Amino acid sequence: MARMHSRKKGKSGSKKPSVEKPQPWISHTSQEIEQLIAKLSKSGKTSSQIGIVLRDSYGIPNTKKITKKKTLKILRDHKLEPKLPEQLSNLIKKEIKIIKHMEKNRHDMPSRRGLLLTESKIKRLTKYYKSKGVLPQDWTYSREQAKITV
Repeated sequence: MARMHSRKKGKSGSKKPSVEKPQPWISHTSQEIEQLIAKLSKSGKTSSQIGIVLRDSYGIPNTKKITKKKTLKILRDHKLEPKLPEQLSNLIKKEIKIIKHMEKNRHDMPSRRGLLLTESKIKRLTKYYKSKGVLPQDWTYSREQAKITV
């Protein structure tokens, strides 16, 4: 399948191992892992950062195999779910960085194209999240609001 904003083709990302049996080095129970996830979330980490910390510091490669729940589901159960989905907030942060760069470098045309592509990704993603019920139907995106919230 081709990429959306370039003429390149490519394979998708990495694959998880197909082995379903538990690894012998994992000594944490599912309740301990849920408590770790809640603690890391309260310290201000996003769900992807939580996964990286669990993998690197605690040796837990996949929380779903042990707890039978995804990280975001555990955060919802503990009422620690972020207001905006992580993917959308990352795109908004990227757009704010590009805008700041464009204020300093007015004649940088490639970054103007990057800004347009990022805006279209944000619009497409908000449309998807509204249809899935993650965002409310009356939620709108504006740059001024984004600078304040993010």
